[in-house]
Amino acid sequence: MAKKHSADGAAGQESLATPGPRMLADVKPPFIPDDASGMTVLVEWPPGHAGTAPHRHSGPAFGYVIEGAVRFELEGEPERVVRAGKTFWEPGGDVIHYQDGNALPDAPAKFVVFMLCEPGQPMLTFVGEEELAQRAHLRAPRPAAG
Repeated sequence: MAKKHSADGAAGQESLATPGPRMLADVKPPFIPDDASGMTVLVEWPPGHAGTAPHRHSGPAFGYVIEGAVRFELEGEPERVVRAGKTFWEPGGDVIHYQDGNALPDAPAKFVVFMLCEPGQPMLTFVGEEELAQRAHLRAPRPAAG
């Protein structure tokens, strides 16, 4: 499985004024569930919103931040801030998605995410406290408060 699960949109550095399609991210997910269905979701968080509790997806997810900034953290990777105009992705499956909240205390955040869902499985499954404790060693070190 690829170690890096995120893309920063570096491939799409052309001017926004350039007409036509622009590559925003080009990633190869480690798997796509057989007979997957696609789902596109618009997520809007008010200023400072913590986002969705720790969860996982049954298949890979690809996102684009439309407005504001999103605090993004996957299991095994340090948290980072994805700003408007940038992309993110996650492999789905067993990987825990710890954070997707608004990184800004004074402005809304909005992103669109396309997910490939395994048939008969929910698009999102919350991870309980017991499993979080069992897998704590897989989480990247937390940033120092400051």
